[in-house]
Amino acid sequence: MDYNHSLLLATDLDGTFLGGSNQQRSEFYQYIQDQRDRILLVYVTGRELDRIRKLFDEEPNIPKPEYIIGDVGTTIVHGETFEPISVLQDWVAQTWGNANEQVKELLENEPGIELQSVNPDYRVSYYYEPESFQPSTIQKVIDAGFDTILSYDMRLNYHYFDVMPKGISKGPTLLKFLAEINFNPDDTITCGDTLNDLSLFETGLKGIAVSNSEPKLVEKIKKMENVYYSPYPGVMGIWDGLKQYAKD
Repeated sequence: MDYNHSLLLATDLDGTFLGGSNQQRSEFYQYIQDQRDRILLVYVTGRELDRIRKLFDEEPNIPKPEYIIGDVGTTIVHGETFEPISVLQDWVAQTWGNANEQVKELLENEPGIELQSVNPDYRVSYYYEPESFQPSTIQKVIDAGFDTILSYDMRLNYHYFDVMPKGISKGPTLLKFLAEINFNPDDTITCGDTLNDLSLFETGLKGIAVSNSEPKLVEKIKKMENVYYSPYPGVMGIWDGLKQYAKD
């Protein structure tokens, strides 16, 4: 798959592409729509596909992406049809190996965590309480052959604990995706605001962290020369970052 676009924008949704006032979002979304011959849009989000479909119904003016990397990097689909990109989805499925019940049993009596109501195919998602959550819980998951991601949504005041397939998260999946569609990594810009976006920035691709980013993410990116930390939140932060990179 070859594209004539000069830029691929790989952006998180909540707090990032969905961040800002109605007017700010309307102006930025119009800018993106006006640039669609130049910008290839990819959502890279923690949301599951049902919540993305619901978003399209709720916000008809939001730009539809060419592709969606959902479920924190474990679901990869075409943006229009929601059909999976089979070579990438198979990679995730084989790595995970139907481990949902194994993980739930492993963590059944762990303190400080609560299973989320979502039930994605290739990860297990919990809320966690920082005061009672135990580091040994993370170690138990790692010892069992999985990865973990801790993140915090400042808007909703939720702490998230995701158990992930080994070696799979937003960043690694995006890199595999770029290779699959034969798109130049140097022409790719990533955007995010929480620790589940850290792996996007760890790819070494150009990055934009918006000003409303989770403090722990801000701490992590301080030494990352590939990440621009915008003084603006949400879509204004993305727009600001795009302007900064256009100057380079």
